[in-house]
Amino acid sequence: MGPEGEPAPLSRRAVRMDVVLAVVLTVVALVAAARYPGDGPVRISSRAVVDGRSALPYPPAVPGPVFRPEAEFASEPSAPPWGLVVMSALPLVARRRYPLLAFGVVAAAVLAVGDSVSWINVLTCSIAAYSAVALSRYRKRAMAALVVTAVLAGIAFRDSDPVLPGWSSPAVVLLVVGVLASLVRLGRLRLEASRKRFTDLQQAQEKATRRAVEEERARIAAELHDVVTHNVSVMVIQAGAARKVMDAAPERSKQALLAVEAGGRAAMAELRHVMGLLAGPAASADTPADGLEPQPGLGQLDALAERVRAAGTPVDLTVSLPPGPLPPGVELTAYRVVQEALTNTIKHAAGADATVTIGFADSWLEIEVTDTGAVRDSPPVDGNGRGLIGLRERLGLYGGELAAGPTSGGGYRVAARIPWEAM
Repeated sequence: MGPEGEPAPLSRRAVRMDVVLAVVLTVVALVAAARYPGDGPVRISSRAVVDGRSALPYPPAVPGPVFRPEAEFASEPSAPPWGLVVMSALPLVARRRYPLLAFGVVAAAVLAVGDSVSWINVLTCSIAAYSAVALSRYRKRAMAALVVTAVLAGIAFRDSDPVLPGWSSPAVVLLVVGVLASLVRLGRLRLEASRKRFTDLQQAQEKATRRAVEEERARIAAELHDVVTHNVSVMVIQAGAARKVMDAAPERSKQALLAVEAGGRAAMAELRHVMGLLAGPAASADTPADGLEPQPGLGQLDALAERVRAAGTPVDLTVSLPPGPLPPGVELTAYRVVQEALTNTIKHAAGADATVTIGFADSWLEIEVTDTGAVRDSPPVDGNGRGLIGLRERLGLYGGELAAGPTSGGGYRVAARIPWEAM
């Protein structure tokens, strides 16, 4: 019996319409009560007895038996109390805000009018009943009040003859209005439920789109970090070495500059790949390549190790792969782990020796990159740890693990495990 949801906010137009409706019906009810008292849906029966039988009290058109009155003829109906007439229509002003209360007041006033009730009073009571069933938050209470009012109306007018057929009596009218209001309410509830489902689906779709965009941005940021950080770090170190030996050893300076050029070309190739994915095929249709070259994998580890060696960091590379091809995502992730670890060695451990070991055990691909620690002074390099965070995110996508930290010998170790079967 509790309320069903929150009431909908009322517009000024709806309030004005209710005020106009209530005032117009009140005026019409007052005029009808003043000019046509008792001219309503019922007429009181007043009968006489003719030779022991009941008959109408009007004199016959032809001579006949003498009437013997059994009851007093009905007197002329009098106008009902004006207050009751007003209360039978004016409460419709609040039929939207307080529908159940308005119906109760109107129904009580109409029943109190009694035999002087008019069709205007029945109309106002029907409107109030419709509003109570269709608009009230207390639907069960409204239905119960409607049934009680219909029963009371049937009792109040049980000894009256309807002007129209019996199915048009006030009790029947109220019940029909209640059924129609229930159908309208059910349709409105279904429409609101459909709108709510549509709104929920729309919000869920927007949320999923935002989440996909955020994930894609994070993935692109990780790709750009991996591409730019490694290659630019190698280029900066090679350029610095070339500057130091440019005058004393021009040949070594030339080799360092060639390494810078190779690193720049590698960086540009990977950046073209990432930007090609972002731009799509339409933007790269006029270029010789489609911008969708394969992502780097374990087959490019030798070239990666050569670039690191050219930057002055010796690399020992040992690779033992399981039989059969690895999934492209696993290969890319393994390559990025090695790339990030060697980049950190170049940046933070100048002069260290690096060791890269890739093997497999059961269904796990195991990657380990260690260095011996810095052997010469180098300027401090700022880092925000974004590289290792990105690696953990990559590995987490495939159910992998990452462990990174200093070794007992003063170096640094990065170890990763990633499942390669049933991917």
